[in-house]
Amino acid sequence: MTADNPTTSRASPREVPIAWEALEDAFENNAPEVHSYLNLETGDVIRIVDGVAEPTTHARISTDAGYMRVEPVSSREQYRWMERFIATVEEPELHQKLVASIDGKGAFRRFKDVLMSFPVDRERWFAFRSERLRMAIEAWLEAHGLKAQERDAWRVPTADQVKVAVERSEQVVPARRARAAAAEGTRQRLRDLIDVLPVRELDIAAEFLDFLRERRPLPRSRARGSDRPSDEPKKTEDEE
Repeated sequence: MTADNPTTSRASPREVPIAWEALEDAFENNAPEVHSYLNLETGDVIRIVDGVAEPTTHARISTDAGYMRVEPVSSREQYRWMERFIATVEEPELHQKLVASIDGKGAFRRFKDVLMSFPVDRERWFAFRSERLRMAIEAWLEAHGLKAQERDAWRVPTADQVKVAVERSEQVVPARRARAAAAEGTRQRLRDLIDVLPVRELDIAAEFLDFLRERRPLPRSRARGSDRPSDEPKKTEDEE
């Protein structure tokens, strides 16, 4: 490497599809018995819980190069997020309740319980937390030579598309129902005929129905050809 031709020793980051919501949940959950891994091919996040998953499963995933262990945000850092959010709350009553809620053990649960009664600020907290989780995720990805790639979103059909699909199904269903009704009517007619047939003709009727059931359509080539079977040898002039 020379000054005239500088090169970077760091390889280009590997692009990985990211399911942000699942990855945010993994970064937020720092319970010691929970282990989360990012699938580097699909972007899916799997969660392995001690005592629930098979130990062999955890051992296999942890040594698989196709998975990256998720390093969740520490409780201390998440506690700082609550402090910073409280500093942005202007309503005196809510501010006071939130300050009291994070004092002592169980701070995270009490904090969320207080916000349940304040839907606007609750949504504001979700956005605040999500932004910090995303920043933590991006820093983690960069540290491991990865680059987030948005996964293809599931396309929700428009109202017009749903309407067209429903209209098509409504056109098809009546036709199917009509055919089914006609078939059922024919079956009922046959039942009625059987009821009035003389006993001596029931065997003949049964044999004829068996014949119809077992009958197979002729091959296309024979149906279109002459009456002579296709495998019958043609007669010569001498034989005639």
